[in-house]
Amino acid sequence: MESVAKTRFTFESEGETLVGNLFLPESTKPLGVVVAVGPLTSVKEQAAGAYAQAMAERGYAALAFDYRYFGESQGQPRQFENPEANIEDIGNAATALLAEDRLTDLPLFGMGVCFGAGPMVRAVAQDSRFRAFAGVAGVFTDNAKTRARMGDAYQATIDRGLAAARKWRETGEAETIPAVGPDGGNVAMPLREAFEFYGTPRGLVPNYVNGYAVQSLAHSLPFDARGAADVIEAPVLIVHSEKALVPDLAHAFYSAVESPKRELWLESQGQIDFYDDPKLISPAADAVAAFLR
Repeated sequence: MESVAKTRFTFESEGETLVGNLFLPESTKPLGVVVAVGPLTSVKEQAAGAYAQAMAERGYAALAFDYRYFGESQGQPRQFENPEANIEDIGNAATALLAEDRLTDLPLFGMGVCFGAGPMVRAVAQDSRFRAFAGVAGVFTDNAKTRARMGDAYQATIDRGLAAARKWRETGEAETIPAVGPDGGNVAMPLREAFEFYGTPRGLVPNYVNGYAVQSLAHSLPFDARGAADVIEAPVLIVHSEKALVPDLAHAFYSAVESPKRELWLESQGQIDFYDDPKLISPAADAVAAFLR
């Protein structure tokens, strides 16, 4: 494994300054450049940073950054999950990285963990600068299936998000709910294992805020990652587990991909251990590094 240097990396995205950590192998020229993005409401010091460091240890330059509205990055309202804005941020991160003299001639790759896999695969599908995509425990949302599963609650949830957006525009007040809570309830991620990461010392980092802007619902709920499978031309790697979130969506996404593809199914306890367990991060990063070569 390579020794790794970490440096602060800032860039502009749609008029806002975004902040990331750039991980570089210290003793060799990088094999390529990886942009890594992470789960819902997360920041660069959590899962995205863990995988960026792992990729640097395997010889790649890798960036983990805070999307607009999160962590050290600018943008209002805070804690606003907008996958379409995420896609813009990913593209602007790529532009900034490839403008670096030390990186400009290197191949570019996209990596997404959990919900981050959706915006990343969409970004890779529409941006030919990316040579390949890797999704780790990816949540490949399918809007048609979401509508069918939720029934009338689907539109009601979007309407709640739209009402919060109107309130923000009219008053400047952002309605928020917790991202996680010990007993679920009115939170963005009601799974107990999500609380055991984000709501305990296990996953808490100084830049993380346990909050979710309610207007996010109008953007995150209808977001469709599945459609990228039909158009992506770059090679695709899926790393997942039958015990992680929505493995059926990962199987369906993989089956629909017609570009060169590979999959690796690991044994996990659930979803969240993909964020911080070396027993999962290491084989996942090994698989991604081998795939990108």
